[in-house]
Amino acid sequence: MEDYRPEGQIQIKNFKLIATIVGALILTIIFWNRITVTIESGHKGVLYERFSGGVSETAQPYGPGFHFIAPWNDMIVYETRQQEMKEKMEVLSSNLLKIELDVTVLYEPVSDDLGLLEVRRGKNYPEKVVRPFTRSVVRQVMAQYLPEEINTTKRELIEDQIFEEVKAKMAENYVQVNDILIRNIVLPPSLQAAIERKLKQEQESLEYEFRIQKAQKEAERKKIEADGIRAFQEIVNKSITKDLLKWKGIEATENLAKSTNSKIIVIGNGDQGLPVILNAEK
Repeated sequence: MEDYRPEGQIQIKNFKLIATIVGALILTIIFWNRITVTIESGHKGVLYERFSGGVSETAQPYGPGFHFIAPWNDMIVYETRQQEMKEKMEVLSSNLLKIELDVTVLYEPVSDDLGLLEVRRGKNYPEKVVRPFTRSVVRQVMAQYLPEEINTTKRELIEDQIFEEVKAKMAENYVQVNDILIRNIVLPPSLQAAIERKLKQEQESLEYEFRIQKAQKEAERKKIEADGIRAFQEIVNKSITKDLLKWKGIEATENLAKSTNSKIIVIGNGDQGLPVILNAEK
């Protein structure tokens, strides 16, 4: 038996299908920004599920790229690249003097803990966590040192101590601290002048000690040189005898006598009976 359908019913059915498709396209266009999310490089997102309890602490973050989500949900995007926070502070040293300094913190959120960070701290974590903890640690550490130590001998040690303490506190709050820099330390003018005078005096003292050591070494060198000359003279004096001098005189007389130059030789009138040569000319 043939399946017979009135032409009108077929047209109505096709119209409904077309209307459904068109309606779906219109809804897709209208809600496109609600059902698609593009996460840029250096960022990750956590999904807020409106009807499923919000953000899950154990949810796997969404990586960079294009994603579809339900229109009633939201994507909360975090920057996961290293970020910089600069803070100008006024702290007290161990002797209660005010010191001004600039602190720079390099940090980033722990990518795998974005769910925990969102639920427990929120997207404004730099102001809620990074800044207050950094200020607190810097004040505590600076209060352990004298101003001259902060600006000179123990600056590197202080930076390392601040870094380790801030790093530990940030780790408890799902933030990774990469480095902390202490810049532009400004001491009270009177203290700065006193430190400069002290450093100048220490430098002059070191220079004076150097000159003394140099003079001592020069004196030692001259003494060694004089001892050497004296020892040499003693050796020479012991080896030169009257007989040796007489023999050398005879040799010199013989050599002069053999020369073709005109001369007068007086035999036996010289010291120790050596000949005396007069009018020796070349």
